[in-house]
Amino acid sequence: MARRSERTERGALRLDPRLLIGIVLIAASTTGVWALVTGLDDSAEVYAARGTLTPGTRIDADDLDVASVRLGANAGHYLAPGDLPEGGLVVARTVEAGELIPGSAVDTVDHAGLATVVVPSRGALPTSLGPGATVDVWAAHRADRDTYEPPAVLVAGAEIAAIQEPEGMVDSGSRSVELLIPREKVAALLEALAAGDVVDLVPARASAD
Repeated sequence: MARRSERTERGALRLDPRLLIGIVLIAASTTGVWALVTGLDDSAEVYAARGTLTPGTRIDADDLDVASVRLGANAGHYLAPGDLPEGGLVVARTVEAGELIPGSAVDTVDHAGLATVVVPSRGALPTSLGPGATVDVWAAHRADRDTYEPPAVLVAGAEIAAIQEPEGMVDSGSRSVELLIPREKVAALLEALAAGDVVDLVPARASAD
């Protein structure tokens, strides 16, 4: 019986305490590194504009991209997933494509006081003009069949909401431009278009600081 006990003891698996200590130290080190990396990662998910957003546009999640960026304490100033109410939000100021959307740039109600009017372009538009750009609307009133009065600015600082490409097989180079203009200017612009006045869009000059 004594011999059997010796064999049993000899055959038993003995763990070296140093091995156990090493395993514990490795696990503790891995946990510490993970906690450190997690603590340093202060990135937050916020919304970015998929395309240029102009005032008065109603947006929802389908119009936006989600970006993971490090904003630190400023994260709360930007629109984030979960901030969009049912029915979306209204853009209060222009947000360029790819730009993070500040909470101050959207509202639940359209307070812009703007209306959209489509103005046909008489010729090719400058390549610098696109959604978000501002133009002055000049009009020359038709005095009679072949005579026009001196042109004057009808609407200053109108914002381009979109540019409509010509339809059909032949591209005439002419575009129609959707303009965001103050509602009080709508009647005058529509009257000029209906009367056949010459209407041109001129890039607005940036104001000096």
